[in-house]
Amino acid sequence: MAESMKGLRRTHRCAELTKENIGETVTIMGWVQKNRNKGGLVFVDVRDRSGIIQVVFEEGKSDKALLEKAAGLRLEYVAAVVGKVEKRSGAVNENIKTGEIEIVPQELRILSESETPPFPVEENSKTKEEVRLKYRYLDLRRPDMQRNLMMRSQAATLTRQFLAEEGFLEIETPILIGSTPEGARDYLVPSRIHQGHFYALPQSPQLFKQLLMCSGCDRYFQLAKCFRDEDLRADRQPEFTQIDMELSFVDVEDVLDVNERLLAKLFKEILKVEVPLPIPRMTWQEAMDRYGSDKPDIRFGMELTDITEVVKGCEFAVFKGAIENGGTVRGINAKGQGAMPRKKIDKLAEFAKGYGAKGLAYAAVQEDGTVKSSFSKFMKDEEMSALIEAMGAEKGDLLLFAADKNKVVWDVLGALRLELARQMELLDKSDYRFLWVTEFPLLEWSEEQDRFVAMHHPFTMPMEEDLEYIDSDPGRVRAKAYDIVLNGTELGGGSVRIFNPDIQNKMFEVLGFTPEQAQEQFGFLLTAFKYGVPPHAGLAYGLDRLIMLMAKEDSIRDVIAFPKVKDASDLMTEAPTKVDDKQLEELGLEVVKMEEKE
Repeated sequence: MAESMKGLRRTHRCAELTKENIGETVTIMGWVQKNRNKGGLVFVDVRDRSGIIQVVFEEGKSDKALLEKAAGLRLEYVAAVVGKVEKRSGAVNENIKTGEIEIVPQELRILSESETPPFPVEENSKTKEEVRLKYRYLDLRRPDMQRNLMMRSQAATLTRQFLAEEGFLEIETPILIGSTPEGARDYLVPSRIHQGHFYALPQSPQLFKQLLMCSGCDRYFQLAKCFRDEDLRADRQPEFTQIDMELSFVDVEDVLDVNERLLAKLFKEILKVEVPLPIPRMTWQEAMDRYGSDKPDIRFGMELTDITEVVKGCEFAVFKGAIENGGTVRGINAKGQGAMPRKKIDKLAEFAKGYGAKGLAYAAVQEDGTVKSSFSKFMKDEEMSALIEAMGAEKGDLLLFAADKNKVVWDVLGALRLELARQMELLDKSDYRFLWVTEFPLLEWSEEQDRFVAMHHPFTMPMEEDLEYIDSDPGRVRAKAYDIVLNGTELGGGSVRIFNPDIQNKMFEVLGFTPEQAQEQFGFLLTAFKYGVPPHAGLAYGLDRLIMLMAKEDSIRDVIAFPKVKDASDLMTEAPTKVDDKQLEELGLEVVKMEEKE
C-alpha cells in the first residue's frame, strides 16, 4: 500500500552523502536497487539519479515492524528513508561513491510499489534494444543512461552560458514553416484552415537565422529542433537537436575561432580533456586524397596513396581500364597484416563491393620479402617493385587497391580503412581528434536530377577567386564552407553566406532555378536582402552526435531521452499512429492505400 510523503522532505540525493555527513539525520528518497534479507539483518540499496546508498535495517537498532517492512521491499519500489548516516559497519565498497557510509533508518515509507520489471535496471544492460526502447522510462533509470542525460544537460547549459558571454542572443525560430524542396525530404503538416496547403517542419532554421542577421540581431543562437524525413542510421534521427548560430560582420576565421573556444570549454568542463587550439584544418580535396572521406578519422594513419602514375604502363586490365576511363588507382597499406588469411581478404572484397567496388586487388609482402598478390602475373618484376616502394610497404604488410572513377575509389578505400581500423583495434574512444574540413566544392553533379545541386545549400558563398569559373566550369568552384569533424564523425557544418544579390541570382541560375521559381521559394529572403544585408556566416552542430562521442556511445539513441528506431517509429508510444476519419475530414484529407492506387 503506497504511503504519503506528508511531513517528509528530502534533504539529500543518495550519492550526495559523504563521510562528512556521519552523525547527521537525513531523508533520502529513491528506487530499491537491491534487497538482501539475512534474517535479523536487511540490506537495502536505494538508487536515484546521483547513485546508490546502502540502508541497513538491523535487529536491536530497528524495531520489528520496520524490519518486516524492509524485508517486504521489492525491486523498483519507491521508498523514503529517514535515518542517521554512519560509518559502514562492513567492508568499504570502492565501486560506489557512498562506499564508506550507510544509513541506519528510523523511518521507512513505501511511496509506490512496482511490478517486476521486464529487465534488470542496471549499468551496461545486455537487454535487447527493442525491449529497452519499449520500456524507455525504465531504461532511463539505468545509471549509464542517467549520466548521458546529465552530460547532455550540462553541455546545453555551458553552451548557453558561453555564447551569451560572447554576445549571442538566444532566439527561437518557427517550427511550422513553408516547404523548401532543396535538401532532404520535408515532414509535412496539413493545414485545417488553408485546406490543400501544408506547413513543413524545419530541416534547419537556415532562412530565419539569415533574416535575423538582416534584422540587426548581430549574433544569434538556438538549441533548435530540426526534422528530416530520411533513412535512419546510428547517428541519424527524424528529429534531432542542433546548436545553431549565425554571426554578422564576420568571415571564416571569426566563426572558427568562437567555435574552437566553445568546444574547448565543453571538453574541459565536462570531460577534463584539453582540446589543443587552434584545431587543425584540411581542405576538402586533401581530405579526399589522403583519407577518401570528407569527414576523416585522423586517429590513425593508413592513408590513401595515389599510384596511378606508377602503374600506368602495366598490363593488369583492372588498373589499365580505370586509367583509360579517366579514373585513378589508389591503395592503402595495412601495416603488419600481410599474413591475413585469403578468406578474410575475400570478406574485405565483399565489404568493398558494398561501396561500389567491382573487386579488390591485394598484395601481401611476406616475411621472406616475396610478394603474394592477386595480380602479380600481370605485372613485371620491376613494376611490382615500384608499386611496393610507392606504397611504403615493408615485410609483413598488406596492400589493398581500388581502381575506378575517383568518387568510387575514395568511397571504397575510405570505408575500407575504417573497417580495418576497427578490426585492428586502432580506434580509441578516449582520443578526441578534431579537424576542420574547408573549401568544399560549391556544387556537385546530381545524376538523378541531371543538374548541379548545392553541396551545402543555395546561400553558400563561393570563394571570391573562383567566381570567374561559375559559368565555364561550375564544378571547379570552391565554397567558403567548413565542417567540424571529430573522430570520423561530422559534428556540424556551416559557411559564409551570399549577401550580394548578383551572386545570389547567379547561384540560382547555375542551380537551374528560373527567377520566378527562386522568388516563389525564397522570395521573402530575397526581398529582405534588398534592404541592406550585413556580411554574415554561421554554423550548426548536431548536439546528439556531439554528446554521443563525449559519452563514448555508438548510437545517438543512447543520448536522446525518447528516440525513434530505424523505421522512424517510437516503440514506446507506437507513433506514428492512425487518426480517425473525423480528423482527416477536417483537414480535407483522404488516405489512399498504395495497392489501391496501383
